Amino acid sequence: MRPQALSDTEIIESLTGAPSWEHEGISLRRSITYPAFLTAIDAVGQIAAAAEELDHHPDIDIRWRTLHITLTTHDCGGLSHLDFDLARRIDAISTALGVGEDELASGSSTA
Repeated sequence: MRPQALSDTEIIESLTGAPSWEHEGISLRRSITYPAFLTAIDAVGQIAAAAEELDHHPDIDIRWRTLHITLTTHDCGGLSHLDFDLARRIDAISTALGVGEDELASGSSTA
């Protein structure tokens, strides 16, 4: 079944559950800085596993220990519940790998 695009109201409501993500056009964007390069690479593997479970795949750009992640649902030409589900999973993975709550809340990057 093809995912449905969320309305503007649904996107705003969904962003409350993913405060570290920025809504930009038809995408969610996030930069996450990990404690070390190998931790960032480990995060990519865990994010890939979560993406496979959801059958929903992010764009990931790796810059030293910072990942720049973009989520969108191409099938519906916008954002769907899959984007927010994966965003929350990425945040949980990041917390487990030592990214501090302040980093998750601010969405800041130091790389």
